[in-house]
Amino acid sequence: LSGETGEGKSVILDSVNFVLGAKADRSMIRYGETECMVKAEFFVPENAKAVETLKEMDIESEGEIIVSRKFSEAGKNSVKINGNTVTAAMLRKVTDSLVDVHGQSEHFFLLKESNQLKTLDGVVGMPLLEKKKLLLEYLSQNKNIDARIAVLGGDEKERGRRLDILAFQIEEIEAVDLKEGEEEELITKRNKIANLEKIITAVRGALEALSGEAGVLDGLRMASRSLVSVSKIDQSYGDVLEKLESLAIEADDVCETISGLSDELYFDENEAEETENRLDAIRALKRKYGADKAEIDEYLTKIKEEYELLSDCEGQYATLTAEKKKLAKKIYTICREMTALRKEAGAAFCKRVTDELKTLNIEHAQFDVEYNEYSEEDALRANANGLDEIRFLFSANAGEPMKPLGKIISGGEMSRFMLAVKMQLSDVNEISTYIFDEIDAGISGKTAKVVGEKLARISKTTQIIAVSHLAQIAAMSDNEYLIEKVEQDGKTITHVHELDKQSQVKEIVRLLGGNDGDEYAVKHAEELLKQAKEYKHTIS
Repeated sequence: LSGETGEGKSVILDSVNFVLGAKADRSMIRYGETECMVKAEFFVPENAKAVETLKEMDIESEGEIIVSRKFSEAGKNSVKINGNTVTAAMLRKVTDSLVDVHGQSEHFFLLKESNQLKTLDGVVGMPLLEKKKLLLEYLSQNKNIDARIAVLGGDEKERGRRLDILAFQIEEIEAVDLKEGEEEELITKRNKIANLEKIITAVRGALEALSGEAGVLDGLRMASRSLVSVSKIDQSYGDVLEKLESLAIEADDVCETISGLSDELYFDENEAEETENRLDAIRALKRKYGADKAEIDEYLTKIKEEYELLSDCEGQYATLTAEKKKLAKKIYTICREMTALRKEAGAAFCKRVTDELKTLNIEHAQFDVEYNEYSEEDALRANANGLDEIRFLFSANAGEPMKPLGKIISGGEMSRFMLAVKMQLSDVNEISTYIFDEIDAGISGKTAKVVGEKLARISKTTQIIAVSHLAQIAAMSDNEYLIEKVEQDGKTITHVHELDKQSQVKEIVRLLGGNDGDEYAVKHAEELLKQAKEYKHTIS
């Protein structure tokens, strides 16, 4: 991608970053419009990491990934992958393994030592992640021990006051001795007591209707006696008699049940008071210690542990200190293992980057990783990355000692250094496309030609889109696109044109600083294209 300064290259890169999941803001929307939208299509192998990530999200893909993203003036964000709505975080998880956009601002990324550690850890990969996972478990255990030791803090008076409070709470909870489902049973009982008069009237009425004078039971018995004399004349009378007798037995059983219920119905003032008091006690517990029995039991367990801890302060402190010491040894061991992994992978990484730099015309390049020293005494200041503090050391010139990257590297050297690092990371992160925004900044001449050749070689396995102002880079491309602004219906539009052979020669002449009428510049451009073509044939 090439074009005059201000022709819209930044718009294209902003659009790419937007569809990859970068933060959106209203300034991206064209004046007079209500929304902006970018759509991108990717074609990757079916076993690519991005496809596997989509499967985890239950989104189907056979290697084709279509991403569309809209952002409205009202701040509404809409993201879809293969027609499925996803969040911006889910989008980034997918696109992180699709495209790596490198701009000049990323030069500063590697100058920061914390980012250098992050880069190195990316080279080490999965073995280091397993160690980090175990380290996090140890750090969590250590944090828990610290919290328990903190409970032991304070003077004897403070601990005494705390013990009194805990003893009172434990006694209060245990005194109530709440049973599972007890509150529900008590509420049912209280409702029964409150409605006792109504219940007595209903039960007695039912009993009178069943067993009273001219009640149901008398009627059933009378009906049975009436049919006994004719039950043998016809089977149908006998069947009816049998049903009547069965009903009489059932009614008699119901009558006994109701009678039993009636005998139980009496008002006991003491029982009513006890029920209400018990409910009050349960409510008091719930108000102080938890919404239900499970929460109250959990709180009781917690305060009992604290009480035990404070009761045996000296003994507990000694136990916890011993545990902490053992844990420190484990943390130190895992940190040493992490350092060993970093050093092994880092040495190979530095050699590969150095070899790359030599092919990029930094013949005397030296690159190494410096590690801080630490001992077992430092174990408990470890964080999720262990105890390593590293810095990249670099020297571009023979006889010059290596120094921290940010103190000695020039702009042109930094561009080449970043290119060398990116190339060595491409196999690690499985990125299928690199986008370079003027990675050739600060270089020219022979070095520019070498960078162009390097990009051409890499592009055999990884797609590269490069924004460049250098003729040597443009000539090496398989396809060149010109970015330019045009006015259309009173609006400024950025157009991207694929250049044919003749147009490409014209653009390379412009990049060389010539013009269409400059015969020498035209021949120079044609010669650059010819050399580029011949070089690419040697690597195909």
